[in-house]
Amino acid sequence: MLTLLLYVLIVGLVAAMLFLVVSAVFGRAEELGPLPEGTTATVLPAYGVTGSDVRALRFQQVLRGYKASEVDWALARLAERIDELEAELAVARSHSATAVEHR
Repeated sequence: MLTLLLYVLIVGLVAAMLFLVVSAVFGRAEELGPLPEGTTATVLPAYGVTGSDVRALRFQQVLRGYKASEVDWALARLAERIDELEAELAVARSHSATAVEHR
């Protein structure tokens, strides 16, 4: 009888310790309220997004979220393309400015 009681106490103690460790690591399973409409947890400027803005963009890590290396790769490609387009736009603006000056 004493062995059974000791066994139940030890199992209860191990379960309580396991519960405390899991709740400390993963939180208390509270749901966060929704973000206000029109907002996001990630930050980008409203206008004039540059390649460096995309490179600085970071996403929240979640247990079953996207693979971080794939997101980083996609952001790097987008940043390069934005830089290319900005350079092309600057060249086109300078050509149009010189064309207006020659008239």
